[in-house]
Amino acid sequence: MKNVFLKENDTIKQALEIIDKGAMKIAFVVDNSNKLIGSVSDGDIRRALLNGKTLEDKIENIYNKNPLKAHISDDRKNIINLCLNKKIYQIPLVDDENRIVDIFELEEALRYIEYPNKVVLMVGGLGTRLRPLTEKTPKPMLKVGNKPILQTIVEQFRNYGFKNFIFCVNYKNEIIKDYFKDGKEFGVNIEYVLEEKRMGTAGALSLISKNKLNEPFFVMNGDILTNVNFENMMQFHLENNAIATMGVRNYSYTVPFGVVEMNSNLIIDIKEKPTQTYFVSAGIYVLNPETLSYIPYNEYYDIPELFKVLIKENKKTISFPIREYWLDIGRIEEYERANKEYERFFNV
Repeated sequence: MKNVFLKENDTIKQALEIIDKGAMKIAFVVDNSNKLIGSVSDGDIRRALLNGKTLEDKIENIYNKNPLKAHISDDRKNIINLCLNKKIYQIPLVDDENRIVDIFELEEALRYIEYPNKVVLMVGGLGTRLRPLTEKTPKPMLKVGNKPILQTIVEQFRNYGFKNFIFCVNYKNEIIKDYFKDGKEFGVNIEYVLEEKRMGTAGALSLISKNKLNEPFFVMNGDILTNVNFENMMQFHLENNAIATMGVRNYSYTVPFGVVEMNSNLIIDIKEKPTQTYFVSAGIYVLNPETLSYIPYNEYYDIPELFKVLIKENKKTISFPIREYWLDIGRIEEYERANKEYERFFNV
């Protein structure tokens, strides 16, 4: 049985290490007698980080004290149905003393999960900031780690069970089509939507037939290199009953001067070169099909504008903090950095 156990006084960092190392989405909290008292999921940790918790904080105030469980003697089919109904992937199997004796893994039980959710990749940009590299090659086809950026994106989604893609193409689209074709060579299915003009990060969604986007779907920019757990992101979106989820990154900026705090004209404090921290959009989104009705047809439209409209309409929009490797390859220096870091963060 994998080591997925924590104690109440363990830290969020320790919980992350167990979850990441074990390639599971959850860890279980036990008492000194190894009896089950709770669980900590990837989603619990991300919500805690959004609420200002740090990696050194203890899990005692964030773990679920009423974890789902099954008895070791329960029928296998009933356990599978419980996992599917509750949208969970691992469940502890306990004995009569409430001690964990095994972990039931849904993915292993079903052998391989393939999700119906589409992945819409925006790959039509001109890549002007990467010239001269993009004069003959569209930005998503620039090679990082001896393969196009776009291939790494496709493979990462495929590895999490998302195999149905729609590429929104424009600039030098024939290069992308000739390389990927229908996707079968890469173990996926690919359709193409041609943007006849600049459409922004959301405008091209209006060109996609609505019957092709009848489940929550991903939208992602085609110049992002990341090993984010897409399965966790979709699960987070569904668990929170959101209409739209935005992947966000922590961004810190150090003011290069002493900042003066004042009350009227009275100086009350001076902070030397303080660091400001913000959450910024990471260019990865999960949207429900109903969001399409808010996007104007065949017009330039950006996803931040869509979120503003949804917020104004009091629709539930949420953020998903991305703690994994993430890099927006928009400039030459970022492209060079990606090539240096690729082997460290991706299987090659």
